Amino acid sequence: MDLNLFFALLGGLLVLAFVANRLVRFTGVPDVIILMATGVLIGPVLHWVNPDLFRGATHGFGSLALILILFEGGLELKFREILSHFAGGLFLAIFSYLLGAVGVALVCRHALHFTWTPALLVGAALGCISSSILLPVLQQVNLRREVKVTLLVEATFGDALAVLAVTTLIDTAAGGSASASIITWSLFSSVILAVASGALIGALWSYLLPLLSEERFWHVLTFAVVLLIYSGVHALHGNELVAVLIFGLTLSNYPAAQKGLQLGDDAESADWFSETSVKPDHDRSPHHGQLLTFHGELAFLIRTFFFVLLGALVEFQGLRKHAVLALGCFGALFIARWLSVESGRFAWRAFTSQERELMIWFLPRGLITAVLGIQIVEARGADFEFLPSLAFAVILMTNLALLIGSLRARRLFPKPLTAPPEPAVPQITF
Repeated sequence: MDLNLFFALLGGLLVLAFVANRLVRFTGVPDVIILMATGVLIGPVLHWVNPDLFRGATHGFGSLALILILFEGGLELKFREILSHFAGGLFLAIFSYLLGAVGVALVCRHALHFTWTPALLVGAALGCISSSILLPVLQQVNLRREVKVTLLVEATFGDALAVLAVTTLIDTAAGGSASASIITWSLFSSVILAVASGALIGALWSYLLPLLSEERFWHVLTFAVVLLIYSGVHALHGNELVAVLIFGLTLSNYPAAQKGLQLGDDAESADWFSETSVKPDHDRSPHHGQLLTFHGELAFLIRTFFFVLLGALVEFQGLRKHAVLALGCFGALFIARWLSVESGRFAWRAFTSQERELMIWFLPRGLITAVLGIQIVEARGADFEFLPSLAFAVILMTNLALLIGSLRARRLFPKPLTAPPEPAVPQITF
């Protein structure tokens, strides 16, 4: 490819990604649909890009984007609010993920004649929703904050569940022990190691940040620590993505960081559901805003390239061949979503039937699904060559369902909702 054409294409993609991200507020269309469609256009349709040149880099782009998104998500988490909606979000994450993974596995057993382990491997990759796609949509709809937080807690735990499940099943399929006790201990120990590592390093870094934040390039140094945590926890057989998330969560909530960077309860500038999550206040320390801006824009850059590459790598022949399988998997995921939301009424008694209906439509798959699909192909080879095309189709269909849900939300709740006021207590005077 001509160098000038490459730079022009690169600049055009970034402009398109920015416009697509902003169009979410007007159209409700997730930007991932536009990015993947652009990749299909410049790859299989117009042949401007040779996908074979980038095939080996796709996994690296996806993993790096996932690291940045999870770290940024941890920085924006408010620990007290997470605790208040923890039970409902965790229930929805576990139940929806398990039902979805088993449903997809049943479809694969029937359509592909897989045994249980490879069928569950496909289900584990397709089972979790994407927080990076869901959050921009939640910023645009007028749902009550309780509903939004529950969905975001679910998406945050869903990423971790998917990584744990796929890693364990790959090890089992490669000849590792399938004992239930060993698998349970492996999952438990990897999470405990990740949480302990992320929290400990986050606490230590919180004391250093107030000193380092006056130096140039301290954002880059923090990013380097994130990468070292990811690599180190992976080498110790812990869950590296959970460790990255906990590191960001600790930086945002640990008292030393709150004091040095002026975070915490009075830092209203970092709001999950604000369309502009960073609102600098020049009268206070801007460091938290700078950290969010740096990692958010870096994640935006890497994520853009990943989804465009994913579209460019799509093979139409594979899509046509597995179209019925993709529809069956989407159907299984949608039914699992309906069952999990309707079964969890006890966890969110205050939610209305309309809010539960919208929760069913909000089931987008995204970055983690594509990355795990590529990881499975690299680990298992030719038996799973269909998985990237299947993941592309499922990501597209679930994001179209999200679009339907967001349009439905705008019709049902055209104005911002607030919690119903509590009845006034009569005042007794003497």
